[in-house]
Amino acid sequence: MTRHLPARTGQRAVILVLLAALMVATRSHLPALLTHLGPIPDASWAVFFIAGFYLRGWSRWAFPLFMSLAVGVDYAVITGQGIDFWAHYCVSAAYWCLVPAYLALWAGGSLTARFSQELSDNKTLAVAAVALVVSVALCHLVSQGSFYWTSDSVPQPATLAGWWKNYSDWFLPFLRSTAIYVGLGVIVHVAVQQVVRLARPQDRTAG
Repeated sequence: MTRHLPARTGQRAVILVLLAALMVATRSHLPALLTHLGPIPDASWAVFFIAGFYLRGWSRWAFPLFMSLAVGVDYAVITGQGIDFWAHYCVSAAYWCLVPAYLALWAGGSLTARFSQELSDNKTLAVAAVALVVSVALCHLVSQGSFYWTSDSVPQPATLAGWWKNYSDWFLPFLRSTAIYVGLGVIVHVAVQQVVRLARPQDRTAG
């Protein structure tokens, strides 16, 4: 990601649609269902981080939109299996803690976008890397911690040592999958910018 952010409403709208489609596809495991391949990692965490970067100016309504979309996908997948949504293993009081958890990811992307306007491209990548690790750590802390301490699905008694083992066991896998998606987003971002830069001289010549 570089400091040159999409400035036009149309560009942001395209990004919003693409990110929403990515989250729906991977959160519902649609590609795996269609191709009979193994499950593709859920891109939801990366989507909230990337959306925070590109859609920072739309946060007031874009974050609730993505949050509603995530819950809607979960509801469709769970009820589609013939299971009562409220009786599912993952749905407890802790489920609603996904709101502040995902907000941490969105804030990480938004802060990266804010600093990117004043930094060089390399420094922006460094800020993005730090923001990604911190926001994933916070997201995992809120989502995993709330589930561990409040869900009836966790074997009792819950202990601090048990919580830490669960947190540390799952942190790197979540960070790895999120970083892969964000890294792919950086590659696409840079590639699109290069295409635009190469096209500009042609436009001037044609004019």
